[in-house]
Amino acid sequence: MTAPQDVPTSPALVHTDRTDRTDMPRSNLDWVTTLAVPGPAHEEALRDLHALMVRAARHQVWRMRGLVPGIGAGALDELANGAADDALVALLSKLGTFEGRSRFTTWAYKFAVLEAAVQVRKQAWRGREVSFEDVTVVFGVRGEDRVGPAEELEALDLAAALGRAMSEVLTSYQRRIAVALLVDEVPIDVLAQRLATTRGALYKTLHVVRARLRAALADSGHLPPRADARGPEPARPVEEVSS
Repeated sequence: MTAPQDVPTSPALVHTDRTDRTDMPRSNLDWVTTLAVPGPAHEEALRDLHALMVRAARHQVWRMRGLVPGIGAGALDELANGAADDALVALLSKLGTFEGRSRFTTWAYKFAVLEAAVQVRKQAWRGREVSFEDVTVVFGVRGEDRVGPAEELEALDLAAALGRAMSEVLTSYQRRIAVALLVDEVPIDVLAQRLATTRGALYKTLHVVRARLRAALADSGHLPPRADARGPEPARPVEEVSS
């Protein structure tokens, strides 16, 4: 694998053995430089990193095992190992983006946890059909919501307005994505796989969907208009690990 161009490769930071550091964990810079330079130290770092990712993935897979009740322990471990493999490949492809805002091992742990969650959700939806036919959305009030007559009328009015907005301001594709993600609760990873697209593309579509629906409901008087001034940007996670 070609080393990222922007990764420092000072020979003084690349350890060919660890006989002098058995009790000393690698620093962030040790991890990055060692993984970027081929050699014995690189292979050892890969083994250590993969072992860490297997532990992280196994923890996440077992935490989510309720989503896949028909799978035994052996299959769950196989799922975790596959997730760790994919997470390692993803991390190495983004090695040059690591900024040191967290410990490298914490960053790596997140790759494994996220990939394990993706694999569990995909396994849970394997064999389940996802409909992509265009639909006319009709919202209502569930009987168990137990609202009073006035609240029920208000909710029904809002539901009808939302259904009209989905029909009028969304394209057929946007409507199908909205129904799959927001109504049918299809995991975004599964939907991306079925549509041969990316999570990023689906997130962008969902952002447009929400903006259009909110604007339509504000125009119809069902929601207050948004203030012109934008609030502060939401805080970003310590290290980005997703695409």
